Amino acid sequence: MILHLKAKPGSKVDQLFYDAAGQLNAKIRAPAQDGKANVYLVEFLAKQLGISKSGVTIVAGFTNPHKRIEVDISEEVLTRFLTQLR
Repeated sequence: MILHLKAKPGSKVDQLFYDAAGQLNAKIRAPAQDGKANVYLVEFLAKQLGISKSGVTIVAGFTNPHKRIEVDISEEVLTRFLTQLR
């Protein structure tokens, strides 16, 4: 499954949420330097979804806040998880 989200590094808290426009956002504590935010985002999403880090891959957006992320999880489980965020 592919997730489209906007990453906001350097936040005070880690949080997944939908904004007013319906875009999935991820606030993460890691700074946006030397790829630290990307590594942290993968770890954070894996923990939130209850899967291993190898099950989360950034496909596009390595240097852009808008990211396309592939997660190795069934559509049903992902849909249930995302519904809980709304």
